[in-house]
Amino acid sequence: MEEELKQTEDQLTRLVLFGPESTGKSTLAEALAVEYKTQWVPEFARDYLQEKYDNSAEVCEPEDLIPIAKGQILLENEKASIANDFMFCDTCVLQTLIYAQVYYENYKNEILEQCVKQHKYTHFFLTYIDTPWVPDDLRDKPNERFKMFSIFEKALLERNLPYTVLEGNLKQRLQKATSTIKTL
Repeated sequence: MEEELKQTEDQLTRLVLFGPESTGKSTLAEALAVEYKTQWVPEFARDYLQEKYDNSAEVCEPEDLIPIAKGQILLENEKASIANDFMFCDTCVLQTLIYAQVYYENYKNEILEQCVKQHKYTHFFLTYIDTPWVPDDLRDKPNERFKMFSIFEKALLERNLPYTVLEGNLKQRLQKATSTIKTL
């Protein structure tokens, strides 16, 4: 695997906020980082694709996926170097791969698949669709939220990855997440 796509090795408990668009992942990742006095890793694709859209009104294409994965891992590795015990990731390469498979019929990418297999996370927090959908330049699936949630959950189940579904308002989600973290 390319060096730019490798996770740094460390003793951190890496937790991923995972799920469909507009389900509170960023808000929750940041709140958990504050709670645990550590770092959170923002979603690289959001800034990358917003800049692309602002500059050319173009949306994500398959050739954007490896640069997005590299940018995400770079951010994750940078934050890992200064995190304390826990690190909260607002996404991971598996999320990128899932979106690619949804948007690009029959999409396959061995590099992304290899990343998904080699990257290690302690636990996934799958965010439910009970938050209001907030439109922006990049979000486009307001009527497919349950379908997308099911796709994300299926990916975790197929890979036998540990996860907890987070529902409710921010306080309820934080409470369930911190309760889960205590058991890890």
